[in-house]
Amino acid sequence: MGARLTPDICVIGAGSAGLSVAAAAAAFGVDVVLVEKGLMGGDCLNYGCVPSKALLAAAKSAAGEKRSKKFGVSIGSQSIDFSAANDHVRSVIAAIEPHDSQERFEGLGVTVLRQAAEFSSPELLQAGDTEIAARRFVIATGSSAFVPPIPGLDQVSYLTNESLFELRETPSHLIIIGGGPIGLEMAQAHRRLGADVTVVEAQKALGKDDQELAAIVLDRLRGEGIEILEGTQVKEVSGSSGAITVQAAGAKGEAVTLSGSHLLVATGRAPNVQGLGLDKAGVSFDAKGIKVDKGLRTSNRKIYAIGDVAGGLQFTHVAGYQAGLVIRSILFRLPVKMDNSIVPWVTYTSPELGHVGLDEQEARRRYGAKVKVLSADYAGNDRAQAEGETTGRLKLIAGPGGRLLGADVAGAQAGEIINLLSLALSKKMAMKDLVGFIAPYPTLGELVRRAAISYYADVPKKSWLRSVISLLRKFG
Repeated sequence: MGARLTPDICVIGAGSAGLSVAAAAAAFGVDVVLVEKGLMGGDCLNYGCVPSKALLAAAKSAAGEKRSKKFGVSIGSQSIDFSAANDHVRSVIAAIEPHDSQERFEGLGVTVLRQAAEFSSPELLQAGDTEIAARRFVIATGSSAFVPPIPGLDQVSYLTNESLFELRETPSHLIIIGGGPIGLEMAQAHRRLGADVTVVEAQKALGKDDQELAAIVLDRLRGEGIEILEGTQVKEVSGSSGAITVQAAGAKGEAVTLSGSHLLVATGRAPNVQGLGLDKAGVSFDAKGIKVDKGLRTSNRKIYAIGDVAGGLQFTHVAGYQAGLVIRSILFRLPVKMDNSIVPWVTYTSPELGHVGLDEQEARRRYGAKVKVLSADYAGNDRAQAEGETTGRLKLIAGPGGRLLGADVAGAQAGEIINLLSLALSKKMAMKDLVGFIAPYPTLGELVRRAAISYYADVPKKSWLRSVISLLRKFG
């Protein structure tokens, strides 16, 4: 007979979402069981955010050497060791691993079971020989790379984010299917590390972002030698390891044939719902993920779902945000509500592309003529000039009363600037607030204040205000 555990909370999945719930609950002295069948740290640590940003950092270093002559610095001949770049990726993962390790969480008082989990009823979960009857369950099993049903794809060797970072040699020609953030980040990283790269996108590359600002990023990528084919539908894949052929239809219906050494599939994510016994648990789900209400509860009120497996916005920071909401709900019985409108995102290409809040189209749909779009160019920022990073633009979407509705940034450190704007949006700040703060000089953050000031550009022209000033002058 196996063991039977009756914790207050059972968390399924040791990725960002699950670990956040487990750590927070344990900090309050709550009995927690954490079940994970794969690697601790989940996709973000092992196959996603961490290795991709580490590889981008290596690629940025290579690009920095190439542009050093602009600053009067000659480094000499450049050589790129792709295996050493991969070693850097591995070292970063290794440095972070202890924070997400089984040993750390057991030290926090969490019972960790390294088993596959499957519900046997609405109230019971089986993990190996252990039966778990928790007061509340939290499903945080994440997502995996979605592989589209392209004819021939199952007959060739292809990469996803789960295998890409195992490469030890530079691909001679990397073909990437998918022009979203993952595809384009990895396109630039591999191009800067010596590979020829072609990106095939069925619709618009970076289609979820402001298209004017996305164009700034795409122009830079193309300028670095990356071929980006938009409106191009992949029809068939064939070949063998090291010699892949992709047949596609171009934007005008013309036949397109691509030949490359490696193929990366970056066409989105699929929620990890298989094998969990969700039907037995009475949990509703579909191809997009587990269905949850605004408080992140499933159709079984004992069970929550958070992170990628719950569909919606698939970001590590969203998983952490949702984990905090679930902790408030389970431990303190507080009403919680997921608010997608305050969630920021960043594509970590060079230049970066960041967004938070409403885009211009949605803002105008809701508020009509009351919307003002304010902008500031990097070329007008002194720090950008000093750093040689003058390609970029910041946009603020101002609504009634000057309230900040959304923001987009394309340029150096766009992610850091979006941090400030994400806070401003979540606190319902207006242009007067963004004008009123003091930005240290010279920083890129001054772009925010410069754009906000333009909201008041017509104020000095108002006749009544000029009359008031004239009247006040008469008093000495």
